[in-house]
Amino acid sequence: MAARTRLDANDLARIAVFAALIIVLGTVAVPLVGGVPVTAQTLGVMLAGAVLGARRGSFAVLIVIVLAAVGLPVLAGGRGGLGVLVGPTAGYLLGWIAGVIVIGLLIRAGAWRWWRVALAVLIGGIPAIYLLGIPVQAFVTGVDLATTALSSLVFLPGDLLKAVLATLLALALRRAYPAAFAAVPAPAQQAVVS
Repeated sequence: MAARTRLDANDLARIAVFAALIIVLGTVAVPLVGGVPVTAQTLGVMLAGAVLGARRGSFAVLIVIVLAAVGLPVLAGGRGGLGVLVGPTAGYLLGWIAGVIVIGLLIRAGAWRWWRVALAVLIGGIPAIYLLGIPVQAFVTGVDLATTALSSLVFLPGDLLKAVLATLLALALRRAYPAAFAAVPAPAQQAVVS
């Protein structure tokens, strides 16, 4: 059976809910050294990929980025405006799109199992985002890549915690609302979470 290409009202509602979730999670911030906050926004990105899949999840992230670009204060710390698309964190925003796609594709590549969800969230939620974020940050700030990568390690424990939370929440949502996940195109051998 061919996959749907159009988004229906349920898809649009889910996309809007996850865009709002990503925005709201940006208000949860713990300041670190140098005033750079650790936020829960990437938790929302991880959940969008796990729950909505690559396509719908990327739309949710794109909505947040577009809202930020037009000046709405939807990013951590109430940031918004075109400057966020050319500033040090611009690569991380691009990484959100890559991350949500990686998570969605890896989870839907086979049966829903806890380890597949955890692996997808770890790979898409951390390295996929860092691979785009760190080089752009290094370029924009004029700091060498190795130093930028090393300084980014301070965020790794928080990102690992967010990946665990995203995995647990995605699995719980699938158990609680199996019908919502049935609408997500997946391989024929779809299995119950084990």
